[in-house]
Amino acid sequence: MAVGWPVELVDGDVRLRPLRRRDADAWMALRAANAGWLEPWDATSPEPVRGPRPTFGQFVRALAAQARDGSALPFAVDYGDELVGQLTVSSIQYGSLRSASIGYWVSQHVAGRGVIPTAVAMATDHCFDVLRLHRVEINIRPENAPSLRVVEKLGFRDEGVRERYLHIQGRWCDHRTFALTVEEVPGGLRERWHASRRSSA
Repeated sequence: MAVGWPVELVDGDVRLRPLRRRDADAWMALRAANAGWLEPWDATSPEPVRGPRPTFGQFVRALAAQARDGSALPFAVDYGDELVGQLTVSSIQYGSLRSASIGYWVSQHVAGRGVIPTAVAMATDHCFDVLRLHRVEINIRPENAPSLRVVEKLGFRDEGVRERYLHIQGRWCDHRTFALTVEEVPGGLRERWHASRRSSA
């Protein structure tokens, strides 16, 4: 079994847990309801996609295989008892780098409630404390204002622009890279996030 997986992480009403095949109906309904909100930021393939699209079950199995080999942590994001999004820790590297990348999406109806900042903080602490990684990064389109607010709230450091970094909706798009190393959050990112919320309340 991979280090630190499977796992559930909980903070108040926010829970990260493994994405499962039985999430299919809720996940598909959520994506359909949020198509206009999410599709401008969805990665695409520069190569023509041949054959049928993977089923949700195949999608979850592929993510589970990555989790088993230790290269990814595919989380569902729950708010209360409701599935509201997804967060994936990917590109997990050990050796001299010890780094990973975090990507996420959340339903528009819960945006702005601190769900994703809390989820990212929990996932980052898990990467540092359990996987013993050194660095976590998040790559964001410069035009994606809601996602930029997430890294701003959490205090991720801006490392600059990666030009034509990912293929998004038919074209190669620039992304800004934000990162944290374990030395920057000695008390944990979740504690720093909650402290900042208390001080601004």
